[in-house]
Amino acid sequence: MIKAAPPSAPAVAIDPAKAKQFEKLKGAAQAFEAVFLRQMISSMRQASLGDDILGSDASNQFRDMGDARTADEMAKRGTLGVAEMLLKQFTPQVAASAPATPPTGKGAE
Repeated sequence: MIKAAPPSAPAVAIDPAKAKQFEKLKGAAQAFEAVFLRQMISSMRQASLGDDILGSDASNQFRDMGDARTADEMAKRGTLGVAEMLLKQFTPQVAASAPATPPTGKGAE
């Protein structure tokens, strides 16, 4: 059985004020990995050698729903590591981005 590597901490220190942006980035990266996995599983299903004996529209629909759930869980666990690579690439940009809220000083009018 293949075990997923635990997600590593970002290489760049994240300011606590930017933690919300980092969480959004993490969610988007996992969602991208899930879509990628769904497409990959779908392509593998289409490459079958023959017709399914018990195949019907209903069973195909439930199989597709199961495949989507499997892809979501695989992405959540970081099985392929696509989300982790996206996080490594984009975390420095989140850390260096402008502040999320405008400064509230005397000169911010």
